[in-house]
Amino acid sequence: MGKVKEGALLVDVRRHKEVDEVNFDVPNYLHIPLSQLEERMSEIPKDKDVVMVCRSGDRSLRATYYLMNHGYENVVNMKNGLLKWAAKGFPAKGNVQAFLDAASCDCSQPGCC
Repeated sequence: MGKVKEGALLVDVRRHKEVDEVNFDVPNYLHIPLSQLEERMSEIPKDKDVVMVCRSGDRSLRATYYLMNHGYENVVNMKNGLLKWAAKGFPAKGNVQAFLDAASCDCSQPGCC
C-alpha cells in the first residue's frame, strides 16, 4: 500500500463488472478498463506517481508497459493485484470475502489456479 498511501494515483484496469463487485477504497483512484487504455491514457497524469492494478497483476502489468512505452516514467505495477491487496486487509469495498473465496479453489492440480 506504500505508494498509494503516499498519494500515488491507483489506476484500475479491470472490467466494469469486476469493479462493481469489489473495489478499492482509496481517494486517488481512477478506473480505466484495459480495453479503453489507449484512448483514455491522457486522463493519467505523467507528472504523478501511478500504480497500475487489476485482479491478479497480469493485465495491469501489460498496462504498465504500455504507459512506459508512451513516455510515463513514474508508473509501477501492483504485483498480485486486488487479490493480494484484499488478502492483506487493505481498504476495499464490496463483498471482499466472497471475492477471496472465489479466487481460492483449494485444488492441488498443477496450473489450476
